[in-house]
Amino acid sequence: MIELLALDLDGTLIGHDLTISPKVLTAIQHALDAGVRATIVTGRMFVAARPFAQRLGLHGPIVCYQGAAIFDLDSGEILRETPLSNAVAMRVYEMAKRAGLHVQMYRDDQFFVEEDNRYAELYAQLSRARPVVVESLAQTFADHDSTKVVVVTEPERANALVGELERLLGDQAYVTRSQAEFIEILNPRVNKGEALRFVAERLGISMEHTLAIGDSYNDLPLLQAAAIGVAMGSGPDELKAQADAVVADVAHDGVAAAIERFVLQGEHV
Repeated sequence: MIELLALDLDGTLIGHDLTISPKVLTAIQHALDAGVRATIVTGRMFVAARPFAQRLGLHGPIVCYQGAAIFDLDSGEILRETPLSNAVAMRVYEMAKRAGLHVQMYRDDQFFVEEDNRYAELYAQLSRARPVVVESLAQTFADHDSTKVVVVTEPERANALVGELERLLGDQAYVTRSQAEFIEILNPRVNKGEALRFVAERLGISMEHTLAIGDSYNDLPLLQAAAIGVAMGSGPDELKAQADAVVADVAHDGVAAAIERFVLQGEHV
C-alpha cells in the first residue's frame, strides 16, 4: 500500500508550458483524499517549486535543490540544508571560467550570475525567478557555501562535461543533470533518493510504502530509493532501464496513469 507519493516537477508534473494538466491534478487529489501523503522532489529552488506544490494542495516537507535543501511548504522554514562547500564550488567556478562556460551559484533561495545572458535567461524562464547579477561570484561567495552550483551549456556538450567534472571533483561532489542544458554540482551526501528517506522518516512512513515518479538523470537515485520507481516515457534509457515501470510522457499524463495503477488500484511490481 502506497502511503507517500514523491513527484519530480519538470518533465514529470509539468512540461514546457509550466502547467499541471487537469487529469494529473484530479489523480493527485484522489490520492490525497485516500489518505496518501505527497511531496515534491525537485532540483528547483524553493521559490520556484512552492507555487506548484500549493497548486496541488500539499502540506509538509518538499525537497528542493536535488535534496540539498528541504523546506516546510507552509512556513517556508528550511528543515535541512546541505550545501556544497566553498572550496569545491570555487573549483567548479574556476574550471567553468577557464572553459568559457556559464556558471550559477545559490544562497538564500536566490541564484547569482556574473552575466544575465541567454543561459541565465533560460534558467530564469523555467524557474520564474530572476538572477542576481554580481561582478564576481568568487567575491560574492568568498565567505559562503553555495546550496548548489549549476553550469548551463548546450545539450551536446553536457555529456562530456559531466565526465570532466566527475574526474575533477571525485568524491567531493555529486554531479548530475536535471535537464539537457543543466549540469548540477552538489554536496556528495545528498541526492533525491536520500532526501526522500529524510521526508519519509519525518512523516513516519516506511520506505516500503513509497512511490516515486521522475523523468531525468537526477531522478535515478529517487526511483532506486522508493519501493516503486516509475519513469516517464520521455526519460533517458538509463533511467527507464532501472525503473520498475514506465508510463507515458508528461504531455500524455503519465503521472495520472502511475497514480491510478500503483496508488488507487494498488498494483504491485
